[in-house]
Amino acid sequence: MERMAKLSKNDIYEKEFKTSMRGYNQDEVDQFLDEIIKDYEAFESQVQKLEKQLEEQKQRPQREEQRSAPKAPAANTNYDILRRLSNLEKHVFGSRLHDER
Repeated sequence: MERMAKLSKNDIYEKEFKTSMRGYNQDEVDQFLDEIIKDYEAFESQVQKLEKQLEEQKQRPQREEQRSAPKAPAANTNYDILRRLSNLEKHVFGSRLHDER
């Protein structure tokens, strides 16, 4: 799977910020980063689900083709059909076809 985002949830979780005298409240930053990690997890889960659905959709036409494909050779030409019909007539009517002529 090709990674689209630059940051992973672990990158966010492990990010350290420098503190200064008038810096941000560390607890607020940590809480916000926790929310971002939850969003990343939700997005990763959704992406994996959609990739799986896409793969199934790609496979579906192949499976349907295999199911609908005729078992017998599909290369019957008119000549083949006429030859089979002629053989069937000979078998069913036998010598009566030749006697009537």
